[in-house]
Amino acid sequence: MSRRELHLNVNTLNSGFYGSAWRAPGADPAAFIDVRHYVRVAQVAERGTFDAIFLADVPSFADRPEHRPFQALEPTIVLAHVAAATEHLGLIGTASTSYNHPYNLARRFASLDLASGGRVGWNIVTTADPAASRNFGADALEAHATRYERAAEFAQVVTALWDSWEDDALVADKASGRFIDTAKVHAIHHSGRYFRVEGPLNVPRSSQGRPVLVQAGGSADGQALAARTAEAIFSVAHSKADALAFAQAIRSQARAFGRSGDDIVILPGLGTIIGSTEAEARRREEELWELMPGDYGLRRVAGILRVDPASLDLDSPLPDVPRPSDGMQTFFDALVSAARRDKLTVRQLIRQFGGSTGHRVVVGTPEQIADDIEDWFRTGAADGFNLMPDVLPDGLEVFVDHVVPLLRRRGIFRTHYQGRTLRGHFGLEVPQSRFAASTCTPAAANA
Repeated sequence: MSRRELHLNVNTLNSGFYGSAWRAPGADPAAFIDVRHYVRVAQVAERGTFDAIFLADVPSFADRPEHRPFQALEPTIVLAHVAAATEHLGLIGTASTSYNHPYNLARRFASLDLASGGRVGWNIVTTADPAASRNFGADALEAHATRYERAAEFAQVVTALWDSWEDDALVADKASGRFIDTAKVHAIHHSGRYFRVEGPLNVPRSSQGRPVLVQAGGSADGQALAARTAEAIFSVAHSKADALAFAQAIRSQARAFGRSGDDIVILPGLGTIIGSTEAEARRREEELWELMPGDYGLRRVAGILRVDPASLDLDSPLPDVPRPSDGMQTFFDALVSAARRDKLTVRQLIRQFGGSTGHRVVVGTPEQIADDIEDWFRTGAADGFNLMPDVLPDGLEVFVDHVVPLLRRRGIFRTHYQGRTLRGHFGLEVPQSRFAASTCTPAAANA
């Protein structure tokens, strides 16, 4: 059996996960629309032998733009630039099933996968942002269950399209004049509740077969989608007990869907604030906190909870609020659970999450950060982390220069890349086209 290995992505939240990162000394306020910023972050991550760069996305003018940068650039455009400037780093882009069509998305990601030499992953999300729904002609969000039902069919169609070519369908034989073996390119004949797609895709498979399927929903519906389709999961966990329970639940559900479950890579989000001493790390946190606009974190929490900000007293405990039926249930549960468990005031809650990203934040020395990562990894609470440095790129540079060597010395993180594909980095097998076996028929795409 091969040695279990830690996995690390860098979740590139424009200037950094901290809401005031763009105001930090040396930070470029316009970095969020400068592709060179993302390329620089990616090159630092590749120097640290990270698995991938991860880009989030929301198709709206959102997240309090009067106070901080946001995810403005379309992820696959950015990742195309990153692909040209790197050799090994994986490229994971977010695209919503709520406001895309399966054929266009399958073609876009397959094209990027070929262009990068098989380094691409698709982060499957549904969109719970009311402003985004209005951008696409809807007055209200779809019901939570409906969004995920559509997402499951969407992912099924995309995967079928990626598999519509057999690996050896492209012949390109100059001597015979035969270019494509059309008997090995298959229509998928999909007819479902939300989509009708004939296929096949007009893009062949890459060296990793097809892009890696990543999923980031933590609600019951999100977990079901992840268990059915995901090969890697970006999760939210604030304690090892929560993380272990999540991993066990996902793997159990995956087995119920006929999958092994054990090869799913689970990556909780992790914010980091690092200093050469703990006191220095705390000073860095304090400086970033002091640069935070007074009401940014409050309005962020209120938005997740779907309440009026005026109903939240900064110096009182979080009041009892109903769980939104169609909102961001994963982050709602994370915030409420942390507030109740640690008996936090609203102000303390906002600060604990670095302006309320909703993910766990660790503040300390490189040794303390490495200790925390190793503990979660060795106990099985995580296969790795979607890392969110406080400020980019310098927070990542500190991690690569001072934490990565510690993880390598402890024998849990690679010293060099052994392959060039994202599947190779994650230890995932190359999937065979579903049409390659003689027992398969195009109708199987709807199974």
